[in-house]
Amino acid sequence: MKRRLLHVALLLFLLLAAPQAIAKEQPGGARELRELIRQFAADEESLRSFYGEPLSEFRLARLATFLDHWRAAVPSSAGELDLDASIDLRLLINHIARRTDELRLQRKRNVETKRVLPFADALLKLEDARRRSEPVDAKAAAQQLADLTAAVAKVRKRVELGQAKAKDTADETALKPTPVVALRASKALQRLRAVLKAWFEYRDGYEPAFGWWVRKPYKALHKAMGDYANYLKRTVAGVKDDSTAPLIGDPIGREALCRAIARELIPYTPEALLAIAEREFAWCVAAGRKAADELGKHGDWKAVVEHVKGLHKAPGKQDDLVAAQAWEAIKFLKDRDLVTIPPLAAETWRLKMITEKGQKTLPFAVYNDQHMLVAYATEGMEHATKLQSMRGNNEHFTRLVTPHELIPGHHLQLFMAKRHRGYRRLFRTPFFVEGWALHWEMLLWDRGWHRGPEDRVGMLFWRMHRCARIIVSLRFHLGQMQPAEMVAFLRDRVGLETSGATAEVRRYIAGSYGPLYQAAYMLGGLQLRSLHHELVGDGSMSDRAFHDAVLRQGSIPIEMVRAALTGKPPAPDAAPSWRFAGDIEPADGKPCPR
Repeated sequence: MKRRLLHVALLLFLLLAAPQAIAKEQPGGARELRELIRQFAADEESLRSFYGEPLSEFRLARLATFLDHWRAAVPSSAGELDLDASIDLRLLINHIARRTDELRLQRKRNVETKRVLPFADALLKLEDARRRSEPVDAKAAAQQLADLTAAVAKVRKRVELGQAKAKDTADETALKPTPVVALRASKALQRLRAVLKAWFEYRDGYEPAFGWWVRKPYKALHKAMGDYANYLKRTVAGVKDDSTAPLIGDPIGREALCRAIARELIPYTPEALLAIAEREFAWCVAAGRKAADELGKHGDWKAVVEHVKGLHKAPGKQDDLVAAQAWEAIKFLKDRDLVTIPPLAAETWRLKMITEKGQKTLPFAVYNDQHMLVAYATEGMEHATKLQSMRGNNEHFTRLVTPHELIPGHHLQLFMAKRHRGYRRLFRTPFFVEGWALHWEMLLWDRGWHRGPEDRVGMLFWRMHRCARIIVSLRFHLGQMQPAEMVAFLRDRVGLETSGATAEVRRYIAGSYGPLYQAAYMLGGLQLRSLHHELVGDGSMSDRAFHDAVLRQGSIPIEMVRAALTGKPPAPDAAPSWRFAGDIEPADGKPCPR
């Protein structure tokens, strides 16, 4: 008991001392603020790693306290800060607000999840006590595990009753989680089983009485939790086979979507972003008809896409195609003096093929740690799947994918990010990461990267795909589109193969990406395109100077890149104001809550 009181007292002391410690380090210039950001990043990483379970109420409270203290300690005025430091201050304030929003959403989801996992808090308290090195009464712990096993059985019966009853049943004991909540709870249960296992193994074999009392109740609880997790996943959510699982996602709703957009320093509502996407999609449709006319398909987009899909390389030749395209792109950029390509960046990329299993969620190429991962048919695939993989990764689609992933895209981008303003990785955003590559897709179209109408079809396919990603992902999170409708849209309006469209949607909604990630490709690209027109179009900067300057800013919201390149320091608490796509507000839109 004394040890526990000492631990609590020490923790309270540290919490109360934190603001004063931070206050002493308030920035007087760019260097001080960079160090403050590094300190924040290291402290936040320590807390998020140590308190890793999202269901933990203590975790949420601890992180909230951490953010509150930093919010109070960080200066609210830029004062005499230079441009770089003013941007850093704005970024840090925005990041703290973003993390606060994430905690708010996690609390909301936890309430839903714990309705079917009411025993979760009691189990997490065991782990909290272990971390505090509190002694364990083995006999009492055995009884507690037995009680928890009974609690698992009780709530499972309530869920089974909900599954058996008619939808309109008035039985208050029945629980009827949605497939979304059931799958979320199943994943949480597997994490909690790992927590329970770590708690048990910490003392088992080291304290003789512990194993004598606890081992059997532990095994019973561990099994009951596993069985319940499988029941929620397979019976309630309907996920019987991960490779052919139903498409189940976790939409966040309009209010959370509004907040996420604001944290990207974008002044538009979700409805306005949809209108922007529809406008860009219409441009792609018109350009696609022209390309179809050139190929004798009389404006038929579907027909011309089918034609281009058939122009793929033979098995075993895809890596040769990609390598040749990569070097051609490097020469294309150098000949036009569009961006600086350090020799080491051009030297240190390589290719790797995506496995058959990997292509279930990655049907197209991606970039990862110097590798461009290339998707193509494998020997073990079923015949129909082989054809879909080859068609979806044909020569003319791949011609734009290669520079997107390598140079001037993600490989060059990440190469430079490691060498310039590395402390800003805390503020990493897909609107910059993917927006950079999309800006280049559009600029390469302008500068003639296509060799003929087939290449233009390939480039338009991807541009249309990026517009569609905005439409389907935002409508999903707004509750306006179901996963099956998302697949149909990508297949019927863009031209993806069914397997590719399904894999794409599965990735969009699985929860491993942020809710705005898919929208960030085209929207980030439009932001950089607008800034390019603003600064290069009026002669203020050359292409090369512009692109080099953008890469040196780090992966930050593009409104802050604009502030850096135009030399206009942002106010620390300024609302997003740059309407990069014009004044567009649809009639069905409404203001986002402040």
